[in-house]
Amino acid sequence: MTSPTPPSSPARIVDGGHVGPVDAAQTPRWAGLGTFARLPRLDEVERADVVVAGIPFDSGVSYRPGARFGPNHVRESSRLLRPFNPAQGVSPFAQVQVADAGDIVANPFDIVAAMEAVHAGAAALTQGGTRLVAIGGDHTIALPLLRNAHDQHGPVALLHFDAHLDTWDTYFGAEYTHGTPFRRAFEEGLLDTDALSHVGTRGPLYGTADLDDDERFGFGIVTSADIYRLGVDAVVALLRERVGQRPLYVSIDIDVLDPAHAPGTGTPEAGGMTSRELLEILRGLRGLNLVGADVVEVAPAYDHAELTGVAAAHVVYDLISLLALGGGSEPGGPVYGHSRPTYGKD
Repeated sequence: MTSPTPPSSPARIVDGGHVGPVDAAQTPRWAGLGTFARLPRLDEVERADVVVAGIPFDSGVSYRPGARFGPNHVRESSRLLRPFNPAQGVSPFAQVQVADAGDIVANPFDIVAAMEAVHAGAAALTQGGTRLVAIGGDHTIALPLLRNAHDQHGPVALLHFDAHLDTWDTYFGAEYTHGTPFRRAFEEGLLDTDALSHVGTRGPLYGTADLDDDERFGFGIVTSADIYRLGVDAVVALLRERVGQRPLYVSIDIDVLDPAHAPGTGTPEAGGMTSRELLEILRGLRGLNLVGADVVEVAPAYDHAELTGVAAAHVVYDLISLLALGGGSEPGGPVYGHSRPTYGKD
């Protein structure tokens, strides 16, 4: 009896000497393995400049669970992404080699052990200068990712997009949860305290002490109401001035978006940003020294019509585009239309 013939590998777009996504003109977008943006797996390329990795861990949540299923949901939602990003004027997969590294496996029953595994996994993926964009998972994973960024760059600037501060102390006596990573990061000396900002925060707090502690750690706050009143360009100017050219880590909880744009998350709050505002602020960071990023808290069980997954996939795509352009690149603008923003220029 003869063995069945295995299917041939799908044709891929190769541009700039880099292996890119599966060619949608040869293989339908709904077919084939669901890597991010249908990119090659890490084991299918010799090396990668940027890797996407899932971290399917949500044992640190304080309300609705389910973000452990976020990485593959975002991957499935990314199938429609295309190779050229007109908003940033770059073909990121031609500019640098990007690959999907699969998932970093973390112990679901032991948060400390899980963080150690994430730290080790991130270190292995970023050796040699590779940049990592992680897809969570809950926000607990930001702490080990920041530990890895600090190992490589020293104290890093942080832009934290979130409905919540995530600088609380403990829940039920637990120090490591999705609401505490940035307090722990401050205590461990991982952050450059002259260059920290929350973006998009809103909603009730436990008391004014929350804000007092947060200010003591060095955080500035741009609320979702500030974004509405000031506008994207003004907010971008403020963030660029605060960060400068320091090594920058960007951490994005998808609940920074209003539930109308991202219902599939564990702790939704009314009055959030639109997906357009979030993407435009990220695009305004072009030329900054971005060294790593995460997108977390996508919980597909609550994601009707795949709104959250699509938004998160586009956020990851724009983060990859920023990494492809690199620090020090000239602030640029969209190919669509006629306007070209001049963030950072007189």
